[in-house]
Amino acid sequence: MTDVVTKPKKAPKRAEKSEVGRIIKVTLVRSLIGTPRDQRETAKGLGLRKPQSSAVLKETPAVRGMIRKIGYALKVEAVEKP
Repeated sequence: MTDVVTKPKKAPKRAEKSEVGRIIKVTLVRSLIGTPRDQRETAKGLGLRKPQSSAVLKETPAVRGMIRKIGYALKVEAVEKP
């Protein structure tokens, strides 16, 4: 008989942070006219259409990266959960 050795299950690579469930409000405070197309599309991906428009989003690494890309044109605020 052959002995079958089972591998232990791996733990998730990235531990869940307690801050992952945070909610943020993003406001476009500057026009994106004359900026590269990918930056305008990033704003659209965040749900921002024109200056002074806002979106309430869940803070995730993807959203953080989008905010970082066009951070010069945004105002970011933390929102308390209702």
